[in-house]
Amino acid sequence: MPASTSKALRIAVIADSDTRWKWGALTARRIAPEAELSGFLLRGRATPTPRQLAEVGVPVDGVREVTAAEFIGEIEHESYDVVLLALVGGAVQAMLHGLAPLWPKAARRPVIGTGYVGVVYEKLADGLLLRHGADIVLANSRHDAERFRAVYEGVGADASAVTEAALPFLGGARYEGTDTATVVFAAQPSVPQSRADRTYLLRRLVQHARLHPGREVLLKLRSKPGEHTTHIEELPYQKLAARTEGGVPPNFRLVYGHMGEVLDRTDLLVTVSSTAALESLHRRIPTAVLTDLGVREVLGNHHFLGSGCLTSWDRLDAGHRPQADEEWLARQGVAAGGPPTPPGVGGGSYETAFDAVRKRVTALLERPGLPPLAPYYTPATAPGYLPGILARHRLDGSAATTDVTGVRRVVRDAVREVARGAYRHGVQRVAPVIRRMGEL
Repeated sequence: MPASTSKALRIAVIADSDTRWKWGALTARRIAPEAELSGFLLRGRATPTPRQLAEVGVPVDGVREVTAAEFIGEIEHESYDVVLLALVGGAVQAMLHGLAPLWPKAARRPVIGTGYVGVVYEKLADGLLLRHGADIVLANSRHDAERFRAVYEGVGADASAVTEAALPFLGGARYEGTDTATVVFAAQPSVPQSRADRTYLLRRLVQHARLHPGREVLLKLRSKPGEHTTHIEELPYQKLAARTEGGVPPNFRLVYGHMGEVLDRTDLLVTVSSTAALESLHRRIPTAVLTDLGVREVLGNHHFLGSGCLTSWDRLDAGHRPQADEEWLARQGVAAGGPPTPPGVGGGSYETAFDAVRKRVTALLERPGLPPLAPYYTPATAPGYLPGILARHRLDGSAATTDVTGVRRVVRDAVREVARGAYRHGVQRVAPVIRRMGEL
């Protein structure tokens, strides 16, 4: 049974990567700044390191790594008010089906929420229907909310869970600079994917640094060697930069860390389609979305059609600075209604973006009971799809999900630990080498 609303809310966040942890933890803080936050990491190939968790800047004591079945057991035996599933779509669907049997009838239970960590530019219908069944499906903008409702209504599913909000990590001081002294390229782990395209982008960035020796040119990287993110990076820029012909100029550097801190000293943000572009635009920093490799769905830069930000390296080298379209910004929930407000400070337009979420959470918690979780996908509606999703998370009713005790539990946990290490090594080290050999 959820705790009383007169006390600080208890919120559980489970994530499966660094960016989803960032979204989930910060969303929890936007919903209830004083909430008692419990963190969980779903075991997998992209489980974040302590360094990656620290970059989020949301302190949580004792973040635990769990399987899907272990997390469901936690929710069954602990009294949480809100559970945020900051997971990839398939994992959200598996969790919803795993949690549903805990409350087969209307009952006092946690409010279940989910959403997206950034720009939704691919698999819109697939991802949304996998998230259907949660009490709240957060949309990061008015644009997304309209699209989300259209998908649910298009298949005859209940769309009432869609709740308009904003990306929880926007904020920081408004850009007031007039001279472009620091140029930052926000790299992405999997966009673009090919060695040729990534080498091209790096070459143009280095060339820009050489053409403008008075500027600081930074390559902002998501992860350090050996770390993994939401998407597996098989051709890290670190390695490509080390092989740059003639080396790199002294005004070119690789940087890591919190994106907000990097943006504090940015005068021009350049990217292919990173969510960092929205963080930059929120601060009114000149932001360039590259067209050099085309404007294509596979790159995600088609999301920025109409933004005024699409441009090329040739134009940037010549001094062009994109000017964002105000109407487009407003529809994306970016810099809407005036300057951004720092996290935790009320009264700004950005803070009001979460009012609808807070009201919905409060309204749901005040009900005497919530209806059973009812995802759109069931054994009847998706008999050829759903079983595979549940099996991947060992929630298909197999013996792996049944209770074990004593020696069996110790042995199981030890075997899982060894298997997990072997799996990570295979995914992160061996598989990329095999794929690269296949390209020769």
